[in-house]
Amino acid sequence: MIKSQLVDRVAQKSAHLNKYDAEKIVNAIFDCLVSGLARRDRVELRGFGSFTITVREARPGPNPKTGAAVNLSERILPRFKASKEMHLRLNGTPTE
Repeated sequence: MIKSQLVDRVAQKSAHLNKYDAEKIVNAIFDCLVSGLARRDRVELRGFGSFTITVREARPGPNPKTGAAVNLSERILPRFKASKEMHLRLNGTPTE
């Protein structure tokens, strides 16, 4: 599903919302999620999952083309972990 399809579904499920308002709501949710992650906060959506930030420290690494050593800068990566409820809905069986 892409963002425009999500906006369409939100508009369909809420008869009082038009597509424009549904798009504003979806954008507001995404903006809050991204700003929370930018502050390196944990963002949890109960019944869906949680988003966290993982930091990869700067380190030496190989250049794939030449094999020469290069310095890789620090990287900030988003991580998502699905909730137990999501696993149950998808698989029908409990997970550890």
